[in-house]
Amino acid sequence: MVNCPKCDAVIDVDEEELDEGDSLICEECGANLSVTGTSPLELSQDKEEEDDEDFDEDEDFEDDEDEDVEEEEEEEDEWK
Repeated sequence: MVNCPKCDAVIDVDEEELDEGDSLICEECGANLSVTGTSPLELSQDKEEEDDEDFDEDEDFEDDEDEDVEEEEEEEDEWK
């Protein structure tokens, strides 16, 4: 047994049947995982999926909208 590196859920696999580079999917969170070591069994989250998560966390559209409103208000004040 090994834990998912993303959600820490227990993944029940036959460690003897896995080789380094094999892929797994966590049934709890759906993460794509790769076997990075076999003795002891180690898993890591696929690089592409980690990059996608970083991108999602960086998105912040509210700040952009607030800046647009402030610019419009400044323009209106200039015309008055």
